[in-house]
Amino acid sequence: MLNQISKSLVFKSNTVSISNSILKNSIRSFSISNIRSGSLTPNTLPTDTPVLSERPLSNVMDYAITSLDKAKDWARKSSFWPATFGLACCAVEMMHASAPRYDQDRLGIIFRASPRQSDIIIVAGTVTNKMAPALRMVYDQMAYPRWVISMGSCANGGGYYHYSYAVVRGVDRVIPVDIYVPGCPPSCEALLYGIFQLQKKMMSDTTGRMWYRSY
Repeated sequence: MLNQISKSLVFKSNTVSISNSILKNSIRSFSISNIRSGSLTPNTLPTDTPVLSERPLSNVMDYAITSLDKAKDWARKSSFWPATFGLACCAVEMMHASAPRYDQDRLGIIFRASPRQSDIIIVAGTVTNKMAPALRMVYDQMAYPRWVISMGSCANGGGYYHYSYAVVRGVDRVIPVDIYVPGCPPSCEALLYGIFQLQKKMMSDTTGRMWYRSY
């Protein structure tokens, strides 16, 4: 009987000490007034706060910045200069997209051999561990802002060679990816559809939202 009472007292003291430590460590995520009263309710952000692109135009400067963003995004989406980074069979479909049947040049998509003249890179194929540093080097040499299209199952997640010791399981482990084009290999129509989706993403990007792309 005494052993049970002592165990219960020890358990109660431990729970009290644990709860106190939790209360002390949860000041950042819970309101202080609720901690003092003993009831924990998480702080929530106001739901009526619009993002930058949804805020009403209040002055001439906001209107000018918004107009410049639209013109800038239109120019970017109408002039794609992707860097050629073909690694496997997906590169054949990527080259096929620039052939006369699909003629991606009419859309303003012109391949560049120099990464310093490119703003987009299409990773088409299997990325190995030895190729990953070279891919990152090419990405770092590209002009800012820059976008990445991952083409094919091997580039998306390793594909057929997912369990190989020499293959990177997804190019997004090396560089940030904007658009994933599935397939093994994906068709030219799938690649063009991914490019159209990237154009929509470019049109929705504003100056206030481009800070996260600086890596």
